[in-house]
Amino acid sequence: MKTIGIVGAGIMGRGIAYLAALSGFDILLHDLSEDILKQAMQRISSDLRKGVEKGKITSQQASEVSSKLHPRTSLDDFKECEIVIEAIIESLEIKKETFKKLDEMCPPQTILATNTSSLSVTSIASSVGEPTRVVGMHFFNPPYVMKLVEVVHGHQTSERTLQRTVELARQLGRTPVVVKDTPGFIVNRIARPFYGEALRLLGEGVASVEDIDRIVKLEGGFTMGPFELMDLIGTDVNLAVTKSIYERTFGEPRYRPHIIQQTMVDAGLWGRKTKRGFYTYDS
Repeated sequence: MKTIGIVGAGIMGRGIAYLAALSGFDILLHDLSEDILKQAMQRISSDLRKGVEKGKITSQQASEVSSKLHPRTSLDDFKECEIVIEAIIESLEIKKETFKKLDEMCPPQTILATNTSSLSVTSIASSVGEPTRVVGMHFFNPPYVMKLVEVVHGHQTSERTLQRTVELARQLGRTPVVVKDTPGFIVNRIARPFYGEALRLLGEGVASVEDIDRIVKLEGGFTMGPFELMDLIGTDVNLAVTKSIYERTFGEPRYRPHIIQQTMVDAGLWGRKTKRGFYTYDS
């Protein structure tokens, strides 16, 4: 593979673009808005500068990465991509609509991958004429730091599609793990009780946000506490994933969302992205 298309220039899309360009691939980064693309490119440039300052990459590598990133507001050029990775809003209907467009645009050999963290890959693939080329490729935030990639085997995903996606993950320096198309896959399924119990402790007044995070880090050895992590991911995204897993498991009580999550989202307290969540962020 030489050219990778990425649909969505938000946090995950631009992070995957950064990682893939750093690994030597040419990247077509798509979004509907010129402003969003401009912001994404500025953020990637900022991350590159920080990488150089910290000695993690050279200035030459930073320059090469910049030269491999090509912003696009149209999907017309995506027909030259060997794989397209979708990283847009976590909405099944919007994803299916996007994959239908990609199916019409891209040649049959192009792999169509979704970065969904909780939705059914099989359901997304139903919008495509040849569902064997659809696969899940779930990166974690930020993609250029987190090593794991869940490669999700949809009901009709072909072995060729699966193996080529696994190989791409390795070329990107990630650690792929092949998983079945089950609600939450592995990581998000394990993570639900982590967030859920923390929210229940807070809701019952057992301990404060700060104390719960501090204890988890101090005694559990975690880098971040559950509330810090929810702020990083975004409380809106966290709630959407929780709802998705809860609904897809037909109301399994272990995955029930908490009223605190909904209240935070309704109040616009979405975490770091809005500078206010469980914590307040000045910068």
